[in-house]
Amino acid sequence: MANFWETKTLDDMTPAEWESLCDGCGKCCLGMVDDPDGGAELKHTNVACRLLDPDTCRCSSYEDRHRFVPDCVRLTPAKIDRLDWLPASCAYKRIARGAELEDWHPLVSGDPESVHKSGNSVRGRTVAEREVIHFADHIVDWLR
Repeated sequence: MANFWETKTLDDMTPAEWESLCDGCGKCCLGMVDDPDGGAELKHTNVACRLLDPDTCRCSSYEDRHRFVPDCVRLTPAKIDRLDWLPASCAYKRIARGAELEDWHPLVSGDPESVHKSGNSVRGRTVAEREVIHFADHIVDWLR
């Protein structure tokens, strides 16, 4: 029997299926800055949103995150292809483009820790937003 992510489009998924696609990497919860060299693309930083739990790599207030972080982006099927800052490993992006989930994705591995064990999460690699003065001092290239 095929898995739901192999047979359904993002639009056809139930809310529970949609939410289960998140692998818990935490990459989309890191700050971004304009390219300091004047390039057009945004640069990723290792600065964690104040709501990101650095151990679980999950939002500590997911249901009401917009109350605390009004500009937090709500992912929808219609937005996925327009959000070029999502990492290539993002399950939403991969499904939208017809790719398979990574073998370390918890839905594939059956282990919620597999994203961390494989080194594909931000666990242990972030700094807290409140400790940062200049986000541009924290640009990283390990997110793609």
